[in-house]
Amino acid sequence: MHHAHLMATDIEETMSFWRHGFGAKVVYDVDFAGSRNVFLTLGTGRIHLYDQPPKVVGQGTVHHLGVQTDELETVVERLRRLGVSVTDIRQEPTATYAMAKGPDNLLIEIFQPDPTLLPPELRHYFGLEA
Repeated sequence: MHHAHLMATDIEETMSFWRHGFGAKVVYDVDFAGSRNVFLTLGTGRIHLYDQPPKVVGQGTVHHLGVQTDELETVVERLRRLGVSVTDIRQEPTATYAMAKGPDNLLIEIFQPDPTLLPPELRHYFGLEA
């Protein structure tokens, strides 16, 4: 995937959430197609923000975004300090994860795969080359 395109009711709040909560970097900020567009990088991923509220508040085509980290507990605690609603950390056989509620009710999965337990065919997918 090249980027996730997200609508933003309050683009400054949304930018702050991604920058301060996850360390995203603003790459480009421009007016395009009649609205402000902001391009962010987050690790090796990309987020494109559009300065307009979702067409239907609380409902959209994005179920959740997955953010991979090797510091799950640190990210969860940082988000909580920022006042973000985050579930308890959950353990699955090959990864731990928590779900956070972002701006405009965007559901975000924050996950940390365990490289020692991942099947070999998934190591490349998660950027964990042998």
